[in-house]
Amino acid sequence: MIRYKLTLLLLLLGLFGGAAIAQNNTNSPYTRYGFGHLADQGSSNSRAMGGVAYGLRGGAQVNYANPASYTAVDSLTFIFDGAVSLQNTNFSDGTLKQNAKNSSFDYITMQFRVAKWCGVSIGMVPYSNVGYRMSEYRENVDNSSSSSTVTYSGEGGLHQAYVGFGLKIFKNLSVGANISYLWGDIARTSSLTFPSDATIFPYESTVDAAWRSYKLDFGLQYTQKWGKKNALTLGAVFSPKHDIGGTTSIRETVGNTTTGATYTSRDTVATYGIPMSVGAGLAYVYDNRLTVGADFLWQEWDKVDYMNNANAYSSRMRVGVGAEYIPNLLGRNYFAHVKYRVGAYYSLPYYKIGNERAAKEFGVSAGFGLPIPRTRSTLSVTAQYAKTVGSKMSFVDENTLRIVIGVTFNERWFYKFRVD
Repeated sequence: MIRYKLTLLLLLLGLFGGAAIAQNNTNSPYTRYGFGHLADQGSSNSRAMGGVAYGLRGGAQVNYANPASYTAVDSLTFIFDGAVSLQNTNFSDGTLKQNAKNSSFDYITMQFRVAKWCGVSIGMVPYSNVGYRMSEYRENVDNSSSSSTVTYSGEGGLHQAYVGFGLKIFKNLSVGANISYLWGDIARTSSLTFPSDATIFPYESTVDAAWRSYKLDFGLQYTQKWGKKNALTLGAVFSPKHDIGGTTSIRETVGNTTTGATYTSRDTVATYGIPMSVGAGLAYVYDNRLTVGADFLWQEWDKVDYMNNANAYSSRMRVGVGAEYIPNLLGRNYFAHVKYRVGAYYSLPYYKIGNERAAKEFGVSAGFGLPIPRTRSTLSVTAQYAKTVGSKMSFVDENTLRIVIGVTFNERWFYKFRVD
């Protein structure tokens, strides 16, 4: 058993080391807007259940989407949870098609109890991701030598490191809070070149923005049990709106290394913000074997600024449903202990193009929680399919297949053995 524990611990430490240098990757043109693609806030079991998380409550998984859930961990257990994902995306604007493959670090978290009424979680998770590169050829029919190519590219994102506390107020009521340090940077570049005429100087403009701020998330869970096998949990989360401090610089370049170049660089004052978020969810559990849940999330992105633009975003909405089933907790067959998960979601992202909502998104997911022999730990494997549909024919449609692999190290580290 010690060998299994050490192998799992080394794997998770490797994930943690990679987290320090890894940047979630994406190739979506929609990440040209705002903070880019907003990362899913949920552990690997939640990903397989359509993103359902607010009402989920259990002592075998870290549910950092609702800090009130931290009180579910028992006094003998230490949980260490991490995940990575691999994805393949097809892009199409009705005329052109492109394919891109990416891999990314998803999250790494840990959880333990410090008192009978208090659980603690620590972790590092992505907040948003930016990654795109696209070009447009502009032909001048009167003078082909002055035809040009415009290229847009960007990279970066935001990260958050959090410390969370869950407090049990009454037998059935828990509250909690995550306090996060939010940081990151995004660089966006626009360039103009004239491939047919070397005498016309190219032009490039880069906007660099960096942020250092905080983020607060509050959670609540109330559980009502009836009979010996039924439990219903109501969960709610709230994050307040606030401005985030940042520095913004603009660098402009005219020319290149062979024709000479001129540079201008300046700092600018820009306002940014993260929105008020409200979420609620229900989770019904039968006999500790069947879990069915549903979540709703609303974010008021339309009421915060991005680079002094008060009209940069649309509001964001997300609805998810999901289920998990364990055939037989007492069975001797290995597959009787596998956790079978399925889910679906529908979302209106916050992207805005030309003063209108840019796209809608929906997806389905399925996965397994595979017990690791001779341990209480679990290997989670999830497949997600997501489709983003542009609101206009000229906007890009995206089809993404994502594989999420997570490991939950769940052992009784604080158990005291008695020797007679």
